[in-house]
Parts: sequence; structure tokens; C-alpha cells
Amino acid sequence: MIAPFACAPDFDPPILDSIVSGPYSGAIDCDVHPAVPGTAALMPYLDPYWREMHALRDLDRMDLMSYPPNVPLSGRSDWRPATGTPGSDFNLLQKQALDHFGVRFAICNCIYGAQAFYDENMAAAFCRATNDWIRNDWLDRDPRLRASIVLPAQNPDLAADEIERLAGDKRFVQVLLLARCELPLGRKFYWPIYRAAERHGLPVGIHAGSMFRHSPTQCGHPSFFVEDYIAQTQAFAAQLTSFVSEGVFSKFPGMKVVLIESGVTWLPAMIWRFGKDWRGIRAEIPWVRSTPGAIIRDHVRLTVQPLDGPSNPKDVERILEHLGSEDLLLFSTDYPHWQFEGDAALPPELPENLLRKILVENPLATYPRLKETIQ
Repeated sequence: MIAPFACAPDFDPPILDSIVSGPYSGAIDCDVHPAVPGTAALMPYLDPYWREMHALRDLDRMDLMSYPPNVPLSGRSDWRPATGTPGSDFNLLQKQALDHFGVRFAICNCIYGAQAFYDENMAAAFCRATNDWIRNDWLDRDPRLRASIVLPAQNPDLAADEIERLAGDKRFVQVLLLARCELPLGRKFYWPIYRAAERHGLPVGIHAGSMFRHSPTQCGHPSFFVEDYIAQTQAFAAQLTSFVSEGVFSKFPGMKVVLIESGVTWLPAMIWRFGKDWRGIRAEIPWVRSTPGAIIRDHVRLTVQPLDGPSNPKDVERILEHLGSEDLLLFSTDYPHWQFEGDAALPPELPENLLRKILVENPLATYPRLKETIQ
């Protein structure tokens, strides 16, 4: 267990007001998962037409779970409710994720079936309902909760409209897309989303998951869940390459991208390979004026869970050194998913200055709306 960390002299004291003491007191958890208990919870937030479509199409179950809900990974045994989906019980999340860890803020990332509908109008309707459900059933019940805006990536114009609809609520601090979409996320098709997100100071969160349009691997469909799960890293690497190569960060220099549940240890080698190859073939992408590594360090952040690193703390520190920056990592528990035992959400024996950056300073620098709400 890591003791509550000491505050740096320039640390903003109000962030620690009214915090329950915990192993990471005052930290900002950048990835927790409230689960929609069923489509009945969304019915109050749908207009009559879509409620009728829900009945006609028998949409009682829409979980967008890339892994079976009953496998241990989907919910730690001590974090599972007596009945229902892990993460669907507000009181348990409040007790186990907020009070126990002593976090100042926790960002809710809801992964649900609306993000995979083929009907873009239905997708937009159910994304709106999901966002309103998060706002009314979660954010209104605990001032420590913040959320990502769930977007219908099927239609970027409709997604931008949803950003505009909710941008005035400062408790929404990010927009949310999935790592496996219909197209590489750097393509201009998606730029209306990034234009709206940058205008409102909202980072773009890319979460592990799929719209189920393509094979999860480069070589076709695998036989086993473990293959699908491990291949998520390939999707994140491909999306990161797309963002840089397509010039997204040149067009939207104020944009931040947060890779959520991507793992960490793959990134140093990817940066090295990307930079090496870019030097030889960069003539085709003249808008990439800095090395890919420099662009990634300026614009991209990663949540720490799952931290796919070795158990030796010294080896972990070496990997972090290879990242080339202490600004890249954001604290997360990935509640209620089973990524670590007990309270060990971070490796032991991290230097205090690095610990403070991961727990508080990096999240505050990444999510400007968090600073606005503690002034």
C-alpha cells in the first residue's frame, strides 16, 4: 500500500478538501466504469419513437463487452455486486472506488452497445440517453464523479452535435471513442469530433473496445478470447500512428489524446520504430515536422491500468525512463475490472515526485476542466 503522498509546495491545496483518507488520497482516477444495468435504465432518457424501436427490436441487452461478463477480468471478486453487472451498483462504486482509495475525482467511462449500432441515428439516440443517464444517475449523486461524453462514432457530425449539447456541463471532461472503429481514427472523416473537442478543451479518450466492424487482428479472426485481448495493443498502436501520420495534431494543436487501458510497455519500442521509419519516408507526410516521439510526448497520455510491466520496481522505472517523459502516465484503477490485487494500482517504490505527477499533476494538466471545478 502506498501512503498518502506529500504535497509539493506549488500544489493547489483545495484539491484535498473533503477527501476520505485512502491509499491514494487526493488522487484523480482517470478510468472507472459505471455499467448500464440494462436498457430499462435508459428508457426515461429516450424519446417515444426510440422507446418504441427498443420494444420492436427487442433490445433488452446491449452490453458492448469485448470479453465475457462472467470471466474474472470483468470484475474483481470483492468488487462484484450480489446481483447484476460489475460496476452497475452506485453505492458499491462509491464505497470501493471513491471512498476506499480516497480519490478527489474519478472519470466515468461507460462502454455500452450504443457505440456499435449500424444505424447511426439509433446510435446517436442511445448515446444521448447513456450520457443523460450518467449525468443524472451518477454525476448528480456524488461531486467527485466526472465523465466522458459517449459518442456515436458512426457519424462524426452527430458526434460533434452531442459534444456541443453537453459541453456546457463542466462535469464532462473528455469525449470517448473506441480503439477499434470503422476507419483509422486519424482520417479526416473523424475531424468534426476533434474540432469540437479542441474548441471545448476536451481530451479525446480512446478506450479499449470494438465496434465489431473488422477482425480484431491483422491476420483474421482468432479462436480465443486471450488472442482478442492481447491484440488490443495492436489497435492502439495503429490508431496512434494514424493520428500522427494524418496530421491531426498539426491541424488541432491543442488536442490531447488519452489511451485508456492500452497498456504501457509497448509504447517505447513503437516510438523508436516509428521515428526510425519516419526519417526514411517522411516526404509523403510533410505536415509531420517533428519526430513522432516528440509529437506523442506532447499530445498523448496513457492510463496506468493495466500496467503491463515487470514486477521488479527497478525494471518498471527503466521502462518509464524509455518513455522519455514523466508527463505521460495518468492514475487509474479500471474499477471494477480485475487488473491488480488489493490496493496495488501502482508499482511499489516509485519516486515521490513521479508518484505525485501520475496521481495528480498529470491528470490536472490533461483535463483542464478539473482545474476549473476546484477554483
